[in-house]
Amino acid sequence: MSIPAWIAVGLLGGLAAAARYLIDAEVSARVRAPFPLGILAVNLAGAFALGLVAGAALHGAALTIVAGGGIGSFTTFSTWILDSHRLATAHLARLAWINIGASIVIGFAAVALGHALGTLL
Repeated sequence: MSIPAWIAVGLLGGLAAAARYLIDAEVSARVRAPFPLGILAVNLAGAFALGLVAGAALHGAALTIVAGGGIGSFTTFSTWILDSHRLATAHLARLAWINIGASIVIGFAAVALGHALGTLL
């Protein structure tokens, strides 16, 4: 991959990470509940976007820039797991399991929907 492509990965990754933070902060400020709805929304949007990219058969440097730099920096596995752990340790195990289950089930559905729409592009 070329140097400009790697620079694009870094720039898009930085923008995507900032967008993740802003979306999570905005949703969390509006919802004010122990459930991490902001991170769930971010990760589901990222799952949909990744399905869209896969369905559109993006490849090469474009795939690395968009999927790796952008979507990979936008979504966050570690925060999802940490939020689930925090819920469990706060004696909110039911919410922790809902967070885990919803992320997996709805995440797969979002990827499938994105992929189906991506194949139409």
